[in-house]
Amino acid sequence: MSNIDPNKEWHSVSYSKVLESLDTSSEGLSTTEVGKRLEKEGSNIIYRQSKESAFKILLRQFLNPLIYVLLAATILAIAMGKITDGIVVFSVIIINAIIGFIQEYQAGKTIQGLLQLIPENATVIRDGKQKNIQAAELVPGDYVLLQAGDKVSADMRLTFVKNMQCNESILTGESLPVEKNIDVIDAEAGVPDRKNMVFSGTLITSGTAEGVVVLTGIKTQIGKISALLQTTASVKSPLTKSLEKIARGITYAIILVGILVFLIGIFRNYTFIDAIFFAITLAVAAIPEGLPAVITIASAIGIMRMAKRQAIIRHLSAVETLGSTTVICSDKTGTLTLNEMTVQVLWNGKQKFNVTGVGITTDGKILKNDSDEEGKEDEIGELISAAALCNDATLHKKEGHWKSVGDPTEVALIALAGKFGINEDELRSKWRRLDELPFDSEKKIMATLHLSPSGEKIIYLKGAPESVIPLLLNSENSSEVRMEALQLAGTGMRVLAFASKKIDSEHASLIMEEDLCEFTFLGIQAMSDPPRLEVKEAINSCHNAGITVKMITGDHPATAAAIGKELGFINAERVITGKELQNLNGQELQEAVKNTNIFARVSPEDKLNLVKALQANGEVVAMTGDGVNDAPALKRADIGVAMGISGTAVAKEAADMILTDDNFESIKAAVEEGRRVFDNLLKSIVFLLPTSIGLGLVIFIAVLFFPSKAGILLIPMQPVQVLWINLITAVALSLPLALEAMEPDVMNRPPRKPNEPLLSSLIIFRMILVSLVMAGGTIGLFLWEYNIELSRGMAHSLAISEAQTMAVTAMVLFQVFYLIDCRSLNFTVNKIGLFSNPFIYIGIATVLFVQAAFVYFPFMNRWFHSSPLKAEAWGVSAMVAFSILIIISVEKWIRRKYFKNIKT
Repeated sequence: MSNIDPNKEWHSVSYSKVLESLDTSSEGLSTTEVGKRLEKEGSNIIYRQSKESAFKILLRQFLNPLIYVLLAATILAIAMGKITDGIVVFSVIIINAIIGFIQEYQAGKTIQGLLQLIPENATVIRDGKQKNIQAAELVPGDYVLLQAGDKVSADMRLTFVKNMQCNESILTGESLPVEKNIDVIDAEAGVPDRKNMVFSGTLITSGTAEGVVVLTGIKTQIGKISALLQTTASVKSPLTKSLEKIARGITYAIILVGILVFLIGIFRNYTFIDAIFFAITLAVAAIPEGLPAVITIASAIGIMRMAKRQAIIRHLSAVETLGSTTVICSDKTGTLTLNEMTVQVLWNGKQKFNVTGVGITTDGKILKNDSDEEGKEDEIGELISAAALCNDATLHKKEGHWKSVGDPTEVALIALAGKFGINEDELRSKWRRLDELPFDSEKKIMATLHLSPSGEKIIYLKGAPESVIPLLLNSENSSEVRMEALQLAGTGMRVLAFASKKIDSEHASLIMEEDLCEFTFLGIQAMSDPPRLEVKEAINSCHNAGITVKMITGDHPATAAAIGKELGFINAERVITGKELQNLNGQELQEAVKNTNIFARVSPEDKLNLVKALQANGEVVAMTGDGVNDAPALKRADIGVAMGISGTAVAKEAADMILTDDNFESIKAAVEEGRRVFDNLLKSIVFLLPTSIGLGLVIFIAVLFFPSKAGILLIPMQPVQVLWINLITAVALSLPLALEAMEPDVMNRPPRKPNEPLLSSLIIFRMILVSLVMAGGTIGLFLWEYNIELSRGMAHSLAISEAQTMAVTAMVLFQVFYLIDCRSLNFTVNKIGLFSNPFIYIGIATVLFVQAAFVYFPFMNRWFHSSPLKAEAWGVSAMVAFSILIIISVEKWIRRKYFKNIKT
C-alpha cells in the first residue's frame, strides 16, 4: 500500500472501492500488516511543535533599540566609575525585561487541547477478531466498530450504519447531530455534508456503525486544524505597532542627538569622558523608561475591570485591541444562539402558535416566554403530549438546574411539554408504552404504542413531514401540510410532523407493519437553535459604535439567514457559502467580505481566509467562536474571543479573550472597556512623552550653552536624577490616569482606524508646547537657584547640588499640574469632574511624599546627589510649574472654539 493521500475524496466512492484501495476488508488487517503501515504512516497522534524556551523568550526582551541605548549607557557609566548611576540604569533594563517576559511566557497549549479530543482506545477487527487497542495504534485500513457514546478515533469511511447520528459541532459548527449513511456523496461536498464519513474527535450520539480508517494523525480534519494553528501567526495589536514606530523614532533621534551632543562637547573643549557623559545623560533623559511599565499596569487594570464584566483577557495587548476593533466575526452556534434546540412554532392544521423562548439554556435554566400560545392547551394539547410520549429523551431538574439525556431534538419536545405544565414522568406513567418502532434513518419515522388511562391503545407517530404525509388517512390535507412544512423549513427550522391512530383493544400489544397507515394528523412542531435574547441589542450597540458584525458559521445557509434577519444583521438576505468562497481569488474575496455579513457552510480554512481578507482590507478583526473549527481563525484574528461555558479547550487556548457567560452582550461590554483602556493609555502616553522630551531639551541646551565651573560640569540634572523623574514619579503619576472614568461618547464614535497615527498633529503640538514650557521653566529655576546660592557665598559644588535638586523638584511639580490637564484630552477638569477620579490625588500625594524624601532623606541625598531645599525654593517652583495648567487650559479652549472638526 502506497502512502495515503490526505486530500483523496473518500466520500465520493463506494465503501467497497475504499476497502479495495486500502487493501483491507471487514475481517480487518493482520498484525504484520498493521506494523508495516504504522511504520509508514506514523502513529495516530497530532504532534506539537516544540515550545520556545523560557531563556529565548527572556533574551528577546533585550532585542530592542531603546534597550541597546540603555545598555550602552550602563557600560559607559560603570567604565567612567559612576557605579551607582550604572546600577540604576541597568535596574531599569531588568524591570522592563521582566515585565515583557511575563507577558510572553503565557505559552499556548492550543495543540495540547487538540490531543484531548482524541480518545485513548478504539474497538477494531484485526486478524478476524475484535480487539480493543490504543487509538494511537490505528492505521489506514483498520476496520473499526462504533456505538453511541464513542468518541471517534480517526477519519473513517462508513461501511455499515444503523440509526447512527454524530455530533460534529466542534468541526462544523452545526448544532444538530448529523444522520449518517453509507451512500456515495458528491466529490465537491464539504465536511458538513459528508454523511458517509465520521471524523476524529467527534461524538457518536446514537446508533451503531462500522467503518474503515482512511486518515490518521495530522492528515485528519482535526490534524489539518492543528497544522493551521501551528502555521498561523498572531498579528500585532494596533497600539503595539504604533508604539514600535514611536520607539524607532525615539531611538533614531536619541542616536543622532547623542552624537551631536558628543561633537558639541568636543567642540567646546570638554574632555572625551565629559562629552561621553553628556551623551549618556541625554540618552537617559530622552528615553521614557516608565512607558512599558505604565502600559503593562494600565492594561492589567483594564483586565481586572473586564473580568467583572464576564470577559477574561489572556493577553495584555488584547485589551487595547478591543478598543480599535472595526469588525466582529461571530460564530452562530453557542455565540449568537443558545446551542440548544428549541421549539419555535406549533401548527395543528388550522392554527399556528409561536412559542419563541421555550427551551433549556446552556447553564441549565428553563426559558419561558409568555407568547400567544398561552391558554391554547385545548387546541394543541394532544400534539404536545404526543411529542412527549413518542420520545426517548428525559429532562429532570437536579440541584436547581435542568439536566437532559437524549437527542437534542427530543429534549426540545420534552421542554415544550414542561412549559405547558405537562410532567413527562406522570404522562408516561399514565400512558404506558407497550411497544415502539425506534427511529429509522431511512424511513425517517418513529412510532410508539401506548395504553391510555381509559384503556384505549393508541399509536403516536413522529417523523419528517415527507415521511409522515403518505401514512395519513387518505393523505388528508397532504398538500396543505406539505406547504406549511416547506415554508417552515425554508426559515432554517427543523420540522417534525406528528400523527396518531387508535387500534383495536383485541390487537396484540405490538406495532405491526400493517398498522403504519391511515393515521390522523395532529400537527407540526418546528424548532431551531434560537438566538440569545440580549444579542440583538448588543449587535445594535456595535453598529452604533461603527463596528460591523458578521456571522461566519458552518451551519446551513437558510438557518444562518433566518438568524441574521432576526438579530438585525445588515444585508442579512445576502449569504455566501464556503463552496462559493473557495472559487474566489484573493481580490474577489476581499471585495466579497466588504458587502456580505453572513457566511455559511464554511470550513476552518474558509474562516481563516475570511479573517485574513478582512485584515487585508485594513480591518481590525475580533473573531468569536467555541469549536475546534474556530481555533485557527481565533488565533489569526486581531482578537480571538472564545466561549467559556460551551467552548472547547482548543478554542480557549487559541483565543485572547474568554467570555465566562458565553454572552455576545459581554463582547460589547469588553469593546466598551477596551475603548476606555485605550483612551486612558493614550492619556498616559501624552503625559509621559513631554517629560522625556523636556528632559532631553534641558540636557541639550546645557551642553550647547552652559559653561564648566571649577572643573565641575554645569548641568541641571545628573543621569540618576533624570531616571528618578522618568521612572519613579512619572509612573506614580501616570498610573491614576488608567482609572479615569469612561468618556461619555465612548460607544457613539467610530473605531480608531488601524493606520491612523497614535498621536494626532494637535496632540504632537501640545506635547511640544508642554516640553518647551517644562524645559524653559526647569532651566530658568536651576540658574536662578545656582546664582542665588553662589551670591550667598555657598561653595560651587554645594550650589550646583542644590540647584539640581530644585530643577528636579520643579520638573516633578510641572508633571503634577500637567497630570490634572491630562485627565481629558478634550475637556477641562471642571467638565469631567474635579473629584471624579480620587486616585489622581492619591498619586499626587504619593509623589510629593517621595519627592520630599528625595530632597531631605540623607540616604537619598547620597544615592541621587540631592540636597535639602528651603521652603522658599518649593514655593517658587510651585508657582512656575502652575503655569502649565493655565497654558494647556487656554490651548484646549482655543482648539474647542476654532478647531472643532479636527480630531484630537
